[in-house]
Amino acid sequence: MVNRVILIGNLGRDPEVRRLENGAVVAKFSIATNENYRDKSGEWQSLTEWHDIVMWRSLAERAEGQLKKGMPVYVEGKLTHRTWEDQDGNKRKTTEVVANYFRSLASRRDGEGNNSYFPSADDEYPGGGFSSSSVESDNSSSEAPVSSDAADDDLPF
Repeated sequence: MVNRVILIGNLGRDPEVRRLENGAVVAKFSIATNENYRDKSGEWQSLTEWHDIVMWRSLAERAEGQLKKGMPVYVEGKLTHRTWEDQDGNKRKTTEVVANYFRSLASRRDGEGNNSYFPSADDEYPGGGFSSSSVESDNSSSEAPVSSDAADDDLPF
């Protein structure tokens, strides 16, 4: 089973960050995605969808420091549905993306981020994809080491 959401859009507001009594940090914000298409009469139409994003712990702290209203952002996470009661006792339902990774797509010229769409050593990616410890500090060789293990020859790709 897979529950994975990938969104690229613009922040609708600055992240709202709260620190809970147990010490956990949570950030909430919305992003807008746009879809452009031609209608039956040939006119261009734009459809904007709003997505509620929730981030926890160190990811929430990074969002607080790096993200601002209007910035383009790449977000990965999972789709969740919650039910809750409002102040009047009415049952409510909401759909959110609980993010486990984000990347600001703002240009460096704006001074608000990185112009690259690819992860860097500064990113926190689930599963340990990139970290400062995984980046080689010795740049004397531009080639990756070659494995002498013959078992790799059996791979179909």
